[in-house]
Amino acid sequence: MNITELTGLTGDTICAVSTPPGRGGIAVVRVSGPQALDIVQRRWQGKPLADMATHTVHLGHLTDATGDVVDQAVLTVFKAPNSFTGEDVVELACHGSTWIQQQVIQTLIDAGCRLATAGEFTRRAFVGGRMDLSQAEAVADVIEAQSRAAHRVAMSQMRGRYSDELKGLRDKLLHFVALIELELDFSEEDVTFADRSEVTALANDIHALISRLADSYSDGNAIRNGMPVAIVGQTNAGKSTLLNALLRDDRALVSDIHGTTRDTIEDTVVMGGTLFRFIDTAGIRQSSDTVEQMGIERSWQALDKATIVLWVIDSTRPDDIATMAHDILARCEGKRLIAVLNKTDKVDDYSELENQLHKVGPRLGVATQTAISNKQESAAQTAINTKRENTAIQVTAISAKRESDIEALRDLIVQTAALPDVDSDAVIVTNARHYQALTRARDAIARAIDGLNSGLSGDLLDQDIRECLHWLGEITGEITTDNILGEIFAHFCVGK
Repeated sequence: MNITELTGLTGDTICAVSTPPGRGGIAVVRVSGPQALDIVQRRWQGKPLADMATHTVHLGHLTDATGDVVDQAVLTVFKAPNSFTGEDVVELACHGSTWIQQQVIQTLIDAGCRLATAGEFTRRAFVGGRMDLSQAEAVADVIEAQSRAAHRVAMSQMRGRYSDELKGLRDKLLHFVALIELELDFSEEDVTFADRSEVTALANDIHALISRLADSYSDGNAIRNGMPVAIVGQTNAGKSTLLNALLRDDRALVSDIHGTTRDTIEDTVVMGGTLFRFIDTAGIRQSSDTVEQMGIERSWQALDKATIVLWVIDSTRPDDIATMAHDILARCEGKRLIAVLNKTDKVDDYSELENQLHKVGPRLGVATQTAISNKQESAAQTAINTKRENTAIQVTAISAKRESDIEALRDLIVQTAALPDVDSDAVIVTNARHYQALTRARDAIARAIDGLNSGLSGDLLDQDIRECLHWLGEITGEITTDNILGEIFAHFCVGK
């Protein structure tokens, strides 16, 4: 079976609108395939495409089958193999009327094109060897990027930084295989070409590199899809007001009535170049209302799924600290917790708040210090780090209603996220498919290390190393199936 049959592609020439749906000033129609120049020429009034140099731009008119002019257009020609797909490509920039776009597509189909399927241009680029599969997937990530961090990571992957890292890993694994198989070839002569200490060191190095990539996925997923931040607390603590202040928008309904928020409200905002997903939740309290109980359960679910938790405390109700502290801290193991003391504009004496913080601290094993000094000194300026087992806890104070210290809280959230510097050369994994393949590759190399330590024979070691190579090859597309390709490119937009 050849690569065209494996990937489900044909030798057709395809076309599609590559700009977003709807009306605009300009729309771009892309044509790619072996007959791209000939088909467009049948509908082109202007300089002959055969006479055009690659990567040049020309003005002319597009006509329908009867010769009537559909639109004046700007044509850009990219001749094989120096194009995005590796085939002859023509891009037509026409006016953005929806009717004109439809007419241009119709006249190209009448002339011999086929309408492209989702992601087919990028799929052809992969099949043609213009990029590997991880780079092809990064194309979609560049289009979908919602923050500077997500854009930079996707661009780095599209340019091959991630592929280079995987190539280096594969080279190490192939060297490993070569040492083991050379030993197998001369097994009858009882010759050892692979020094076991050298091979073990190589395997450990490979395991460390794969682990570093796999472990970067938690941060990469947050960069790509947004860092989840749950806003939790008792009723009327000011959670919805805080959400609105962080978003700079009246996103959530605010009321003095307890239990106003009955469900989670979610929205995103970019802070410090990173996308954050804020989830406002129903106030947590004892309630006999069935609907409110369902909302409270969803509040706990949002907390469980969040990476950062904002525990909003009404500073005028110091007893809330003791009421909720045990449940909040117990469910925040491994999370990053910020205790947000709200409504500081209504508090003159902070002594009771300080007492409550110190009371719950020793009881829960928290070396609690207070972030509050006095009303004149901004508590957000003196936020401190404490520890309860694996829970990072910080305390800060604000007035969400007056938006006092909200900017300092934003800075604290970005600092607490502690995402890697996307401007560095570090490779960050953002794709769930890649993460799954990396974990399986790590398991395979770990088995090989165990085998080396226990004196396992070379042929059995060879199987584990080849499995590791298999999973890395699935990331780059060196090993793939039509089902995998279909699933990946189905999520692309038509025209890319």
